[in-house]
Amino acid sequence: MAAEEQVLSPAQRKPTSRKALYTALSVAIVINLAYLFGNHQGWIEDVFIGITVVVLLSVIVSDAWMRKTGLR
Repeated sequence: MAAEEQVLSPAQRKPTSRKALYTALSVAIVINLAYLFGNHQGWIEDVFIGITVVVLLSVIVSDAWMRKTGLR
């Protein structure tokens, strides 16, 4: 089974588009923030939405920071 698979070096793989990644994450953040304005009672949902937004935003910030420092 392993004989049928191609051996690729990391340089041969096409890198992911950072612009597409940042756009998709930004759209996901806006959609999650839109959930805050709804017909719900209580604050538990808001806490989980806030945590989700912070995680998505941290992915963008950490990726940009790692790209700037040359770690990625």
